[in-house]
Amino acid sequence: MILPALPVLFPLITIIFLLINFQRREWQPWISLTGSLLQLMLAIFILIRVKHEGILVLHTGNWLAPFGITLVMDAFSSIMILLAGIIAVSISIYSFEAIDRQRQSFFYFPMVHGLLMGVNGAFVTGDIFNLYVWFEVMLMASFVLITLGGEKKQLRGAVKYVTLNLVSSLLFLAGIGLLYGKTGTLNMADLALKLSIADNNILINTSAVLFFVAFSIKSAVFPFFFWLPASYHTPPVAITALFAGLLTKVGVYAMIRFYTLFFVQDKLFWHPLFLWIGGFTMVVGVLTAASQYDMRKILSFHIISQIGYMIMGLGIFTVAGVAGAIFYMAHNIIAKTNTFLVAGLINRVTGSYDLKSIGGLYKVRPWLAILFIIPAFGLAGIPPLSGFFGKLILISAGFSAGEYVISFVALAVGLFTLFSMVKIWNEAFWKARPENSDPFKGENGKLPVSMVLPVAFLGLLTLTMGFAVRPILDFAMDASMQLLNPGPYIEAVLGNNYLSQ
Repeated sequence: MILPALPVLFPLITIIFLLINFQRREWQPWISLTGSLLQLMLAIFILIRVKHEGILVLHTGNWLAPFGITLVMDAFSSIMILLAGIIAVSISIYSFEAIDRQRQSFFYFPMVHGLLMGVNGAFVTGDIFNLYVWFEVMLMASFVLITLGGEKKQLRGAVKYVTLNLVSSLLFLAGIGLLYGKTGTLNMADLALKLSIADNNILINTSAVLFFVAFSIKSAVFPFFFWLPASYHTPPVAITALFAGLLTKVGVYAMIRFYTLFFVQDKLFWHPLFLWIGGFTMVVGVLTAASQYDMRKILSFHIISQIGYMIMGLGIFTVAGVAGAIFYMAHNIIAKTNTFLVAGLINRVTGSYDLKSIGGLYKVRPWLAILFIIPAFGLAGIPPLSGFFGKLILISAGFSAGEYVISFVALAVGLFTLFSMVKIWNEAFWKARPENSDPFKGENGKLPVSMVLPVAFLGLLTLTMGFAVRPILDFAMDASMQLLNPGPYIEAVLGNNYLSQ
């Protein structure tokens, strides 16, 4: 069963082809797109296999768990692999024209696929130490991407970005050491089994806190979020969109995986903490976004705010709550990436991201207004878009579980999100253009098909998730039930022989 390894091997093979043909610069975007399309087709195939056959496991080198490196594909990881494939294809197409030839000549496309390899590796690994390795692969690739071009603002943002992420990595490594010293294993399934029968598993909380802080930094959760808005607006918008869609979500994925699989012994401590942290993350992110006038900064603070909804679902810790977190994560990856890509189109037309210096776009590019409305109103939770159903599932789960405070907070934050999206709409599209500005000073207002196509594609997905919510929610429910009932996961990884010992 080599299938779980292919999401890592496909980006690696793409990198090899990109490097072999590096002197043929005109081939680079096409090789990148081909690799991304193959990754997306593979992700669809894996999703179908997992749906019909259950959890897929690969014991590399034929070393059985918990002694060897194990790769696991369950419903949750297969959903995330599919989303990564969608974003990979969208960014590859958008980058044809959005990334200048100079940046492409400094290994832009190999670094993008290096980042995707790290992201996919984090989704399929069944071992904590290898999760750490894949986080470091992502960090190296993302650091190169965020500094690509060497502009002063990029370097300032990169210093904050890499410093906090290195702190996160150190905490992650410390947590690994403590956990291994206490349990003698780092295999996730083996940890779940051993901690479920341990007498003093409350002592594992020391490791759990280290992992929580590490993942909170990587996810930009309150109060560890300040590195994100200081860095995400500095690189070209295609890179920012890639980061916004995937990087913080890997941290959320790891948090959900850890705190549903094996850190489940002290629910009276962890679940209220997740709810409080989720609430503060929502509120701080959305209120700070409301005061900004740079589109990229507004959208960056909304990344933080919307992470809070996912943490809220984990804190509710019911099948509906976790399913809502998964559904909302899927919606947010698509819609958030798309809003940044639309911001890039606006900048292409106007030459600016500053809302105070642009306006009147509705008269000049009315179809661009439609492309913006779909993901922006999706993030705000306007029906029948996907964000409405994501918030509805989470808030309904909150009320059903008796978590009224966080549910009302989620409702209020949705209104403030709508305020920010309407603010962008009003300033960029509706208000009169400032007298001294030229709406066509950026690239003469030309919008290449390669930049418009992924925006339309992601917008269509946002609409589809809203109109076809039931089958998507059913798969999210399957993933949630697997997470909250880890018995099949443990059996699939360890096997009956190990469990009977």
